Amino acid sequence: MSRTDTAGGPLSGHLVVDLSRALAGPHAGMMLADLGARVIKVENPGTGDDTRGWGPPFVGPADDLQSTYFMSCNRNKESISLDLKSGDGQEVLRGLLERADVVIENFRPGVMDRLGFSPAAMHELNPRLVILSITGFGHDGPESQRSGYDQILQGEAGLMSLTGSGPNDPQRVGVPIADLLAGMNGAFGVLAALVEREQTGHGQVVRTSLLASLIGVHAFQGTRTTVAGEVPEAQGNHHPSIAPYGLFNCKDGSVQISVGSEKLWSAFAAAFSLDPAAPGFASNAERVRNRAAVIAAVERVFADYGAAELLQKLNDAGIPAGKVRSLDEVYAWEQVASQGLVVDVDHPVLGKVSLPGPPLRFFAPGDTAETTVTEHDAPPLLDEDGPAIREWLGLAAVSAGVS
Repeated sequence: MSRTDTAGGPLSGHLVVDLSRALAGPHAGMMLADLGARVIKVENPGTGDDTRGWGPPFVGPADDLQSTYFMSCNRNKESISLDLKSGDGQEVLRGLLERADVVIENFRPGVMDRLGFSPAAMHELNPRLVILSITGFGHDGPESQRSGYDQILQGEAGLMSLTGSGPNDPQRVGVPIADLLAGMNGAFGVLAALVEREQTGHGQVVRTSLLASLIGVHAFQGTRTTVAGEVPEAQGNHHPSIAPYGLFNCKDGSVQISVGSEKLWSAFAAAFSLDPAAPGFASNAERVRNRAAVIAAVERVFADYGAAELLQKLNDAGIPAGKVRSLDEVYAWEQVASQGLVVDVDHPVLGKVSLPGPPLRFFAPGDTAETTVTEHDAPPLLDEDGPAIREWLGLAAVSAGVS
């Protein structure tokens, strides 16, 4: 029995079968595992999840290198390798599905049906099963069969047209944001389906896609297009609807400020001896229309300050501000540690390693004590738990060592 079977958390006692690979589905599975679910990851024999081969960086001994990419989205899981086209693999999978609360898959539409595990077939095995299906472009529609990788969808969903130094410099976001958002939406949908199952007694199919997840966070840029009829373009590190709001140069570097209200603008202007009612500066709408002049005015007054001194002055004036940290600075930051955003795990090959931690914390009624699960398992080695899982299913005598 794995630690995640008894570790507590809101999903303690729930079993998730994770058939997904790469990032979107595995991220959803890891979120559910962080909440206490027992997550069994089903991988291809021999090679495992695609991300086991994604690198560099790889770490560890030369004869047993480990992918840091794989480690980013598979903590708190068990691993079993199965050939889902074989009789043995399908028998083990059926045993898992009969016991599962949730199954996650991110194959192209139709693949699970061809394997004999359509939604109808899975619900015949287990009517209470919640099925999460994540695709690139959606499970139906004229382009549903297209392969969906993160950067492709960042372009297709318009995100790259909004990101970059200008309209002729489309850039991808620095993390696989389409995958991550699809995983988050998938986990959110699973939780909703589990709540509804308590009322109906039946599971259902939850579907999301990389395309839907990116369009779902277009936010004000989306309504700018659908309602105002404008086509937004990338404009670097400054907000399209608020000014001053963005990255500004100072004497020895840069700082970021967010002047998001007229009250803040008055406080900012007073702190730096600017006229808040100067022509073109008196309202946010005017400042947005005259953004270049606003940026120039702000950087003129910032030119006399080093970044550390400037951040202190901004803080004293009540202006939201910050610096741009490198990731090594982020993970060394005391505030990050205080929020449980770095967790230590014992890896069977690497020993003690630190991983980015889960973003949720839980507290008892009345905020009397923190109940967040703080003990975590390292991402598993390929088929590390296969024999134990087969034994748990009562298949060890028939199928041990077969995959």
